[in-house]
Amino acid sequence: MATSKSKTTKTTHSARPAGTAPRKRKKTSGKPTVVFWAALVLFLIPFLVLGYFIVSAALDTGKPVLGERYKDDHDPAITKSDISSVESAVKGISGVEKADVNLATGTLRVYADISDSANAETAQSTANQIFSAVTSVLSQGTYFTQNNGMKMYDLEIHVYNQNKDEENNFVYVIETLTSSMEQPVVQLVSEPIDAELAENLRQAVENRNNPTPTPSADELTVSDGDVEALPDDTEPQPEQSAETGETTEGGTETNAG
Repeated sequence: MATSKSKTTKTTHSARPAGTAPRKRKKTSGKPTVVFWAALVLFLIPFLVLGYFIVSAALDTGKPVLGERYKDDHDPAITKSDISSVESAVKGISGVEKADVNLATGTLRVYADISDSANAETAQSTANQIFSAVTSVLSQGTYFTQNNGMKMYDLEIHVYNQNKDEENNFVYVIETLTSSMEQPVVQLVSEPIDAELAENLRQAVENRNNPTPTPSADELTVSDGDVEALPDDTEPQPEQSAETGETTEGGTETNAG
C-alpha cells in the first residue's frame, strides 16, 4: 500500500484588518539633495574663478603681452628692401658723412651725420634734400598719407653734426611729417626758442648740481664797523682808564686826583 505524504503549504498573512488595502512604501524625495548641490556649486563659483585667474597669471608670468596696434593699416607696407633703398639714396647726398634708417612703431626715422663745419642753414637744406630722396623711393601720397581712414607711416629726418664741445657750432635739425600732415615741419632744435628762459633753466640745473656751500661758524669774520656778538654767558670786560690805568665797574673812569 502506497503511502502519500501531503505537502502542507504555509501561507503567511499580514496582520491587517480585513477589508483594508495593503500599505505602500514611502519613497524618499531627492529635492533636498538637489538644493544642497546647487547651493554648493554657487558657493564654489567665486573661488573657482579666482583660482583660475591666479593659475593663469602664474603661468603667464614673464611672457610679453603682444598686440597688433596697426592691424589692417600700413597697406602697402615698407619692406626691408625699401629701407635699404632709402639708406642708399640718403648716403648719396652731398655733405652726408653717415646715415642710418630704421622703422619702428609706424615711424620711418632717418639719421644723417653731416660735416662738423656745417651751420644751421646747411643742416636745414640737407634735411630738405633727404626728404626729397626718401619720397623719391617711397611716394608721400602712398606711404605717408592717410587713405580712407587707414593709418599710414610717419617720417622723421634727423640731421646733426658732432661738434658738441664747441659753443656755437653744434646744429641739430628735425624734419617731421605725419600721415595727417600735408607738408613737413622743420625745427632747429639746437637753438632755443626763448634763449633767456633756456639760460635760466641751465643756471637752475647748475645751482642744483653744484650748490654754494654755507660757511661754517669758524669761517665767519667780522668786518670793520661790525660788532661781534658775545655769547649770552660772557660778561663785558671793564674799560681801562687812559690816565690812571685804573678800571671801574661798568667801565666808568675814575680820577685819582
